[in-house]
Amino acid sequence: MNDRRRFRRCLALLTALLLGAFAHADEPAPLASRIEAHISQPRFAGARWGIAVVSLDTGRLLYAHDGDRLYQTASTAKLFTAALALSELGPDYRIPTRLLAKDRRHGTALDGPLVLYGMGDPTLGSDPATADWAERMARQVADRGIRTIKGGIVADDTYFASPAMGSGWEAADLQSWFAVPSSALSVQENQVEVTVAPGVREGRPAIVSMEPASALPELDNRIVTGAPGVRNDINLYRAPGEGTLYAFGNIAAKGPAQRFKLAAFDPALLAGKQLQSALIRHGVTVQGGVRALHWPQNGDALRENAQVIAEVESPVLGEILQRGLKRSQNLYLQNLLLIAGVRAQADAAQGPSPPSGFLSTENWGIRGLRQLLEHMGLPVGSTVIEEGTGLSRRDLSTPSAMARLLSFLASQSYAPAVLEALPIAGVDGTLQWRMRDTPAANNLRAKTGSMSLVHCLAGYVTTAGGERLAFAIMLNNYDPPAGAPSASRDIDAIAVMLAGLRADAPAPEKSGAVAAQPAN
Repeated sequence: MNDRRRFRRCLALLTALLLGAFAHADEPAPLASRIEAHISQPRFAGARWGIAVVSLDTGRLLYAHDGDRLYQTASTAKLFTAALALSELGPDYRIPTRLLAKDRRHGTALDGPLVLYGMGDPTLGSDPATADWAERMARQVADRGIRTIKGGIVADDTYFASPAMGSGWEAADLQSWFAVPSSALSVQENQVEVTVAPGVREGRPAIVSMEPASALPELDNRIVTGAPGVRNDINLYRAPGEGTLYAFGNIAAKGPAQRFKLAAFDPALLAGKQLQSALIRHGVTVQGGVRALHWPQNGDALRENAQVIAEVESPVLGEILQRGLKRSQNLYLQNLLLIAGVRAQADAAQGPSPPSGFLSTENWGIRGLRQLLEHMGLPVGSTVIEEGTGLSRRDLSTPSAMARLLSFLASQSYAPAVLEALPIAGVDGTLQWRMRDTPAANNLRAKTGSMSLVHCLAGYVTTAGGERLAFAIMLNNYDPPAGAPSASRDIDAIAVMLAGLRADAPAPEKSGAVAAQPAN
């Protein structure tokens, strides 16, 4: 009888074990195991992966791999700039652009110059809210009864006491559309569109045009029209700091025109000329032409005791961040860093120990960022950011610090503005064509970052189990070998794993990581 009972108990135990095995047969491996299997593939032998994943609901570290080592950030550095701008200025701040003049009226004539004073709006002339900025300003001048300006127009961008390029930007990039000069008086995103069309027949010069036409002072066109069907060889070069665009090579006869985007040479001067044209259209004569004023020139004497006679405002900061983060627009974020720098300098001047010596506006912005990161409790040395865009290869962060930053942003009153500004997987911005038809689609919101050998993604995702996560995935020193998936696909594979989680993750399996603390 006892043997029979023992047999039944053994049979019941065996049945339970088998049922349990079958019940778990289709469950995926733990998150850490799957990520480690992915990043340990032989093609990554010379690369560096850094990953941190934190639960926004519990503050728990779900996974980390080399989470406390520094990595190049590329454009994910823009998240630090966004945090600074939102904390210093707020999501509803609007950036003014002003037209100033001293009270030197004689009838309908203004004896002194008009000062077009930029204060950092990166959307001037490119956003629907500011597309007609010059017309609106000219109308305000005309409505004051002014018909003649005898002192010309001074296009003043000295609000930023900084060079026009960010620290660490590479000289070879400075003519490119993604590294346009950062100017307090920016217009049309400081870009020029160059169109190259074939000439009337083979052997004749190509036709090169620019929009805006005055965005580059000089053109040296050596492009010739080649035989029909010949491969185009179009080369455009402008030396840093020089206004001449050299165009050389060939374009096929009877072929379509080719278009390129480059950096404008002097955005402030371009804005001044656009205002001059608008004033003329409104019946205001401008005597004395247009000149630009750049740091380290000083425009204080021109602005002293001047009155605001016209003004336009940018969209709210939250909308500027949307345009800047979704498209990864470098001008927008560098200008926001500099605006925050102006604010930080003004605040310091009002403090008990006003600073002595010179700091550039960019350095003031970085100083304000360091104070914010200290307030967040990030360890010293966990971030090394020197400009606002991520273009500098000296911009570094640990994945843990990036995840902590995201956790902090999610806890602030302006968190909705951050979420609205980030690209959405499979929907818009730089993630429009990524992670479609996966659990991350229309779910994950994150900032991309990429330059040669640097590939990053940092943001938020909600798991299939409903848990909200902040994550940073950073891949450095990697050039995909022939036949391998793109680096973005490899990063996306990890992001999709996070989106597909269906249950609470177990205690984190760490690889060279220290658990992150939830942000205050």
